[in-house]
Amino acid sequence: MEVVPGIHRIESVLGPRPFSQYLLRDERSLLVDTGVEETPAEVILPFLDGLQPDFVLNSHADVDHFGGNAAIREAAPEALFFAHALDVPWIESAEAIMRERYGWYERYGLGYEPEVFAWLRDAIGPDLPIDVHLQGGERIRLGPRLTVEVLNLPGHTPGHIGLWDPLSRTAIVIDAVMARGLLDMEGNVIHPPPYFDVADYLGAARTLQALRPARLLTAHYDVIEGEDVDRFLGDTIAFVEEAGRIVEDALAEAGELTLPEVLALGDAQLGPFTSMPNELAGSLRAHLRELVRQGRAEEEPSGLRWTTANEKGGT
Repeated sequence: MEVVPGIHRIESVLGPRPFSQYLLRDERSLLVDTGVEETPAEVILPFLDGLQPDFVLNSHADVDHFGGNAAIREAAPEALFFAHALDVPWIESAEAIMRERYGWYERYGLGYEPEVFAWLRDAIGPDLPIDVHLQGGERIRLGPRLTVEVLNLPGHTPGHIGLWDPLSRTAIVIDAVMARGLLDMEGNVIHPPPYFDVADYLGAARTLQALRPARLLTAHYDVIEGEDVDRFLGDTIAFVEEAGRIVEDALAEAGELTLPEVLALGDAQLGPFTSMPNELAGSLRAHLRELVRQGRAEEEPSGLRWTTANEKGGT
């Protein structure tokens, strides 16, 4: 579907969730995200119908947003691939992202189910280098009718980026903000919103609030327009604030906590989540580390336990 002139939404389904990529088209064309390894052959290339995009932008380093890079490269060998410099090391290396983005949960006893971890690895095609490393703030001119600005929207990943079309006031935000979690096809929240830096994730939501978009275009939600934009961004911020209170109160009451203990409390109060519930641990760990940054908690040298600052002689 063409959402606004020059911006097309490519819709499919990924497991239990809705799934979208975007094609921006004027004199030149730009594809936003490539899905998992199978997505190009099953969805994107039939939609393109022979069109070879000039540019391909990976919004961030999650397998369902760059796993199809090699297939798109084969179909469009002249295309330039863009991503934020901070996410490039994970996008270019399946080994690195599986170890650092998806493997860290194991250390806390919170790893993915084996079949889920295998699916994550299989969703990535062959490693492919990124041609252009972005920083945010760049402008990409696709033609006389369509010039977009690269938005720096970190938090979900260090280098998550989006695109802003000032003419239609459309923000393509993908997974930069996720309200209270990802939805199934019936609109039920099933998957926690993972973010790994509290200040960055809140900053992304507030950056978008300041832009006052007419619409948000995401990877896993319907097109969000009008008053629903404010509601969605407000829900994103409210979730973060609620998660922060849960972590702060739990640590104050117990004096010390492990990440599995925090996850059990968080899932009970914020969920429960039925899809990859362990990913809530990333968000809750971010809140624990925010308390450490503020001097209100300490992280044990092992990295496996947090204590209130006064438990360790702090103030």
